[in-house]
Amino acid sequence: MSERLRPRDVALLAEESPSTPMHNATVEVFDPGDSGFDYAELVRLVQERISFVPRYRQRVQTVPGRLANPVWVDDDRFDLGYHVRRSALPRPGTLDQLRELVARIVSRPLDRSRPLWEIYFVEGLAGGRVALLSKSHQVLVDGMHTVDLGQVLLDTSPEPKELGLDEWRPHGDPSPLSLMAGAVRDSLTERGTVTATARSTTGSVLRGVAGAARSVGRVADALTNRAPLPGSPIVGPLSQQRRVIAVRTDLGDYRTVREAHGGTVNDVILATVTGALRAWLMTRGESMRGIRQVRAVVPISVIDDEMEATSLGSQIAPHFVDLPVWEPSPVVRLHQVSYSFLAHKETGRAVAASRLTSISGFAPATFHAIGSRVAARERRSYQLCVTNVPGPQAPLYAAGARMLETYPVPPLLEGHPLAIGVTSYDGHVYYGLTADRDLLPDADLLGPCLQEALDELVDSATGGRTRAPRGRRKRKTETTQ
Repeated sequence: MSERLRPRDVALLAEESPSTPMHNATVEVFDPGDSGFDYAELVRLVQERISFVPRYRQRVQTVPGRLANPVWVDDDRFDLGYHVRRSALPRPGTLDQLRELVARIVSRPLDRSRPLWEIYFVEGLAGGRVALLSKSHQVLVDGMHTVDLGQVLLDTSPEPKELGLDEWRPHGDPSPLSLMAGAVRDSLTERGTVTATARSTTGSVLRGVAGAARSVGRVADALTNRAPLPGSPIVGPLSQQRRVIAVRTDLGDYRTVREAHGGTVNDVILATVTGALRAWLMTRGESMRGIRQVRAVVPISVIDDEMEATSLGSQIAPHFVDLPVWEPSPVVRLHQVSYSFLAHKETGRAVAASRLTSISGFAPATFHAIGSRVAARERRSYQLCVTNVPGPQAPLYAAGARMLETYPVPPLLEGHPLAIGVTSYDGHVYYGLTADRDLLPDADLLGPCLQEALDELVDSATGGRTRAPRGRRKRKTETTQ
């Protein structure tokens, strides 16, 4: 029997629009070396591993008359070549060119008539490197029934595991009559079906009314020549185009700051984000007026029997923190961020980073997806979403090719033109920022601002005495905008 979508999944689909595609993405850079890793090998790898995530061969099927929520059904015309695509940069491709390609691809919504995911094999990077860009709809990756496909493609050893091809055959495409019969049956046998359907339908109507009201308001403002009230520069209506910023930093720098000032690596990362926002806002001049803090949501892993567990062994809950962008001292900013998380740590519900990094497979992509789902439910309560997920500190491989870098590309929600994802991996901390291309045309400046904010914190911890020469550090902590 086909599985029915839950109300929160239906809500995610209903909230999607051309300006707010609801998919998470990840960019991974590989060194093929002598592995022979190419497009054909990627197709073979996906074909071999996709059986571990069967939902990646299913599509969303609506029920006639909306008698019940849509269902997941096997895609009887599933075409792996459609989902695993090939692209290239002009050789020798730079990381700047890569992130421009990524920005254009993530700006496009996924085709709802097919399984909601795509992977791009990008050739032509300098040094013979290649990149994988994967994007999966938030409704697809829930952490319970489905994890991100990228999690099952990577191995801890350059010798890939040979699993062989599976014998998958799609079930027949359900007829409209069978879909209606299933909806009636579920309504009679499952108590929650009627309630879930009513909740989804009501929510869809309310979201439509709210969207119409926002449109009418914008038209009225234009006709009366009335500008919107001034507010935060990271709140506003979205366009259909995105900008992607990627920054690589050294994990050792965060540990140096932690050892000198206390707290956790997570605290230092958020203090770095705070310092970067402060510097960026100051470049905008008058935009800094009246802004003392930025309200951020940071989805975190918790232990809570009352919450819905993921298949990864933990729950994800929103944590709100006010980032003190008005504070000039980097150390004070760090202590204020640390204090915000202190009460959470003392409850005993916090999940240690070591527990997350011990999860089999490369789980950060899955946790970023779940964090984005949590943030979507709370979008009226914050200005900025920061998902920070610790990853393994040993190299991973795809079909023998070593993964060198990994950058999360979080989605933007309506009214939120900036989102930040952070992943630590193999001795580095990788920032992936998604910004609205039209509303934040100067978002590229956030890349250098992040590096400068981290440098400022390291200087406060070392007194500037033990730092490597600036030229050497640039090679070690490369920034791409």
